[in-house]
Amino acid sequence: MTVRVFLVDDHELFLSGVRGELADRDRFDVAGWATDVDDAVAAIRRLVPDIVLVDVHMPGGGGLSVIRNVTETHPDIRFLALSVSDAPEDVIAMIRAGARGYVTKTIAGDELADALARTADGDAVFSPRLAGFVLDAFAGTLPQPDDPELDQLTPREREVLRQIARGHTYKQVARRLSISVKTVETHVSAVLRKLQLSSRHELARWATDRRIV
Repeated sequence: MTVRVFLVDDHELFLSGVRGELADRDRFDVAGWATDVDDAVAAIRRLVPDIVLVDVHMPGGGGLSVIRNVTETHPDIRFLALSVSDAPEDVIAMIRAGARGYVTKTIAGDELADALARTADGDAVFSPRLAGFVLDAFAGTLPQPDDPELDQLTPREREVLRQIARGHTYKQVARRLSISVKTVETHVSAVLRKLQLSSRHELARWATDRRIV
């Protein structure tokens, strides 16, 4: 059975290479691709592929934002994360967001095709040294780094920060958290003041850099 794949990566040269690699294989049909988060979310929702190969670090919230926004409306689409990073916090964040697996960009073409096929079939797929991170994290053994800036925020401010950084409007955040739009605005103002930021764009970038989106 043909597997319809959608590709998300902000490096067009790499994206082109993956498209070429999959085009030579009968099992895969590249349904589409995108180089930024907003275009990716819109196209994935429109095309409804079987699986999305998504880069972790991109402007606008990265792979986390793509997964979270798509799974709100299309929970059955599977995601395989692909990144130059093998940091434990990146791996865990993507898996918790809903990715079925995580591989690094050092992966060979045959291995990537196999990882996509296995993910499409329902397997959880990881580059060899990454599986241990997942086991450790869900066993509660990974240490949580201290972040003095984040520690300034109240639990509610942190949640509002996450929702705004994911690209949700004030009205959407208010509905999700069962609070008023005015309260959301108050929390955002407090977060911007405490973190010494001047805009929602800077806030999103701050949250993405710390991988708390």
